[in-house]
Amino acid sequence: MGMGMGVGMYRTLVVLLSLLLGLGAAIPAAAQPSFAVTLPSTEEGPVTGRLIVVAARAHDPEPRLQIGITGPPAFGVDVEGLRPGGTAVVGGAADSFAANLSELPPGDYQVQALLIRYTQVSRADGHRIWVPISNRRVFSTMMEGNLYSRPVAVTIDPAGSQRIALALTERVPATPERVETDWIKHVRIRSDILSRFWGRDMYIGASVLLPRGFAENPGARYPAVYVFGHGDAPFGFTTDPATNTPRAQAAAQDANVRTGYEFAQEWMADGFPRMVAITFEIPSPYFVESYSLNSANNGPYGDAITRELMPHLERTFRLIQQPYGRIVEGASTGGWEALAMQVHYPELIGGAWVFNPDPIDFTRYQLANIYEDENMFTLRVNDWNVRERPFRRSREGQPVFDVRQLARLEAVLGSRGRSFYQLGIWQATHGPVGADGYPVPLFDPRTGVIDREVAHYMRDNGYDLSAHVRRHWDRLGPQLRGRINLFAGEMDDFYLNLAVYQFESMVREVGGAEYPMRFEYGRPKKGHNWHHTDWAGVVREMAEHVRRTAPPGEDVSDWNY
Repeated sequence: MGMGMGVGMYRTLVVLLSLLLGLGAAIPAAAQPSFAVTLPSTEEGPVTGRLIVVAARAHDPEPRLQIGITGPPAFGVDVEGLRPGGTAVVGGAADSFAANLSELPPGDYQVQALLIRYTQVSRADGHRIWVPISNRRVFSTMMEGNLYSRPVAVTIDPAGSQRIALALTERVPATPERVETDWIKHVRIRSDILSRFWGRDMYIGASVLLPRGFAENPGARYPAVYVFGHGDAPFGFTTDPATNTPRAQAAAQDANVRTGYEFAQEWMADGFPRMVAITFEIPSPYFVESYSLNSANNGPYGDAITRELMPHLERTFRLIQQPYGRIVEGASTGGWEALAMQVHYPELIGGAWVFNPDPIDFTRYQLANIYEDENMFTLRVNDWNVRERPFRRSREGQPVFDVRQLARLEAVLGSRGRSFYQLGIWQATHGPVGADGYPVPLFDPRTGVIDREVAHYMRDNGYDLSAHVRRHWDRLGPQLRGRINLFAGEMDDFYLNLAVYQFESMVREVGGAEYPMRFEYGRPKKGHNWHHTDWAGVVREMAEHVRRTAPPGEDVSDWNY
């Protein structure tokens, strides 16, 4: 067949192609179900937020309470200024998790809608944005004032075009206030620093566990261990024996610790070290934790913690106001926060116990090297071998779910970095602010392609804690001597041990093989929640560290035993 073509034949092909395209344009889109969600006419005013519809097989618990990486199909869209009595449609264009609407297996479902309310804020950086805000440590799906529908039993045919009506008649109630006891006190203060940044009142707080004899010894001063993480009472402390169930004991044993009730028996005993243990409540508009440092997106949480909350606690609970009396501890999210506080505020913090921290070396951002790899979702071995990157594995190494799946779930939970979930808060904490005022993602949430400029921003601004310590070793090396204790399970469920290995290699390279920094790894098959000893043992280690590092002549009799 030659290169030439007759004019008549060419014109005939053009006409045929035009007819085919025209016919294609006339073919309707594939039929699929959709959801019409109505805001009650009794609502006080327009609502902006994230509208999510969940289609679950099981009715218990409610579908909205089943949202998660192992949960049922869910679909999400933004709503802006939805007026009372108005209706928003969740259809084929919605972000989806587990299945697209057209892919739902036919059958019976329990369907429920949830509307996460956003608040408009005018930040000090000049951006006006909409975000979910709560001063309590709750996920965005559970925030006070969110609206939801009652579950509706329906039979769905994904090939049909049925429109399922849902009405947002229910409201999430306020989170109950925490109860104080002789042992546990609660603090909440307005943060002037955060309020100025966010352009509205912002509150931070803490739960404070007092030592035995605190009230009887008004002149005594105590060292403090600041506990970072998602919990309320430090180390799960509780005097309620009903909580000491076989299930709680099994969970504690899996982590190589003891239950909160068992820990309480030791804490209250005569021979236990006298310290004050404090759990921070520092939620940001992007997650239940602020990740403890100043951040372009979260705001100046590091300043608020160190210049407002910690001084308030030290005055109120007679704490030692010197570095040797301030210890930080945390696991997972809290592990990253604790190490970040130690290496960014070494002049304030005297020691850190860090368990299975979120990525502390971004050459091992879980399984990706964000400075060299091209894609967060996949590992390209060669042109014929491309593999999905898992996000979680079993203790035996079996992948459980991958990064792409998690990104799909977070896309349903919120756009523009507002998922209030793991990938979202990492990018809000570590990354820059975009032109629209929202976090610039590290990677494309649909394709997984990594943005190298964002990766470099994260490193250059101190969020890669390994790179930060390396860059400032001349200053930090002398300050961190003997202060950091790092622990990780060899089979961490989220591959977080890999970054700890990298951190240790960095320290041995810049500080030498004998530099005093402690690393312990649980093996074999110890996972994400592994601890080298129970909580009482950890507190005893901390007390010994405080005693050993106290300035010469310091009286430790008040808090020793």
